[in-house]
Amino acid sequence: YKKFFVSAPQGQEYFKQSTTRLHFIADKAMSMTLDMYREPKRMVEDISAMGLRHVGYGIPTDLFGPFVTAFMEVVRSLAEDAKAEE
Repeated sequence: YKKFFVSAPQGQEYFKQSTTRLHFIADKAMSMTLDMYREPKRMVEDISAMGLRHVGYGIPTDLFGPFVTAFMEVVRSLAEDAKAEE
């Protein structure tokens, strides 16, 4: 979350949850990333539904991009193979 909060400080207002909840969200993001490769059609529907829920929660859509970018930067930093992203 540190990378996300640096790029989008206003995002801190929407992540005022327990550490346990924040870990759940990060785990869910990783799981959904893997599922994109396993079940892409289902994930398009799931991600669209999730986006609509977040809009309903009043989360500004301009925070979606910085969250995904920060998540991917962290994943890249943990990958041992420089070509793993390909």
